Amino acid sequence: MTISLKTKKLIQGQIQNWSLATANYAGLQKVKNKSVVLEGGAEVKVQFNPERMRSSAAKVDAKSIQERPCFLCGKNRPAEQEGIDIDDYTILINPFPIFPEHLTIPHQEHTLQLIEPYFPSMLKLAKELNEFTLFYNGPKCGASAPDHFHFQAGIKGFMPLEEDFRNKTYAQLIEVQDTVKVYNWKGYHRGVITFAGDDAESITKLFSNLHGLMWARQKEEVEPMLNVLAYYEEDEYVVHVFPRILHRPACYFAEGDEQILISPASVDMGGVFITPRPEDFEKISANDVAGILQQVCMSEDDCLQILNEVL
Repeated sequence: MTISLKTKKLIQGQIQNWSLATANYAGLQKVKNKSVVLEGGAEVKVQFNPERMRSSAAKVDAKSIQERPCFLCGKNRPAEQEGIDIDDYTILINPFPIFPEHLTIPHQEHTLQLIEPYFPSMLKLAKELNEFTLFYNGPKCGASAPDHFHFQAGIKGFMPLEEDFRNKTYAQLIEVQDTVKVYNWKGYHRGVITFAGDDAESITKLFSNLHGLMWARQKEEVEPMLNVLAYYEEDEYVVHVFPRILHRPACYFAEGDEQILISPASVDMGGVFITPRPEDFEKISANDVAGILQQVCMSEDDCLQILNEVL
């Protein structure tokens, strides 16, 4: 049985037999959705999902992390939570879902959330789980467990960015290097760098170069701030990198009516903004979304400049 099929059976079994998962996946039916269209035509979906409050408002400072047990370590996971071991990882259902099929894939060792040593694993897992989009949230870019390395994955077709890339509406081909197509995005209100090709080693090399150049600009960080989406489609790996410059936007810390409790991570970068409070869902506008993206993401021009150094 393939890993993909085993994973589908895991999801079905956990939703059926684990009461927390049963309740929260049923709760997705009640989630409210709306769309906003940014200047230039890019669509961003907005989801009101109160169960995501624990993630959006997660305390990720060193003291808070030190004082809580790691919920991704096997010894601390709920007894009802089953998993599938693959290489150094365990595939788990995420009991607080955004997607109708949502996975968390922690490393089996308690090791820091730093992407570069594990990027080849991301490509391998994307190929094995080819019905899913894998994503990585950096320690200051949406990860609610920055002390334990993990990926997440959601069923394909949920994030607008996937279709936008298929249509090449905003992605501009810059160069083909070692069979890898390299794209920079224009008019998307967030800097995106995309690698697409069938050679995992060549993509890994380009990613490593990009990672190094980004880190040179943020030497004070434990790694460059970034989110990454990866999936396998039509015999190619597709990797979208979102260089970040800020963890949380000003509206997150504002008070009263000015506050919008958004802590952007990979899914938001992919075009689905998650709002855990009803008032934020009701009031958030296209201008708010564009402003948040502008504050937390590297600009398209800066992405192009860094790409020119990579190539």
